[in-house]
Amino acid sequence: MGDSLVVVVARDSTAKKRGKTTIFNENMRLKLVSELKPVDEAVLGHHGDMFQTVAEIKPDIITLGHDQNFDPQYIKQRCLEMGLNVKVERISKYTSEQFESSSEVRKKLLEIIEGSL
Repeated sequence: MGDSLVVVVARDSTAKKRGKTTIFNENMRLKLVSELKPVDEAVLGHHGDMFQTVAEIKPDIITLGHDQNFDPQYIKQRCLEMGLNVKVERISKYTSEQFESSSEVRKKLLEIIEGSL
């Protein structure tokens, strides 16, 4: 897709399978991510096989979150088998002075909501 930034948003079923509890459903997460300034396009991942999404997008680079339990070499090999020469990079954990994870953001949001009830 050229030099555009396409972000794949996990399906609710995928998040649940990986032990994640979501605040927003997949469609709301898709909308939120698509509104981020650096994001050119956001898409929902396919159910089951992530490589179906990779085959459709044909990325130059795949970035993995610090907490995603995927083997970068396995992903690169599978992409090569599909005829895609993809660079696979693991991104570092996001840190800021206020929040270090989405879990901390979730906790703060719940505190604000519970405080307003």
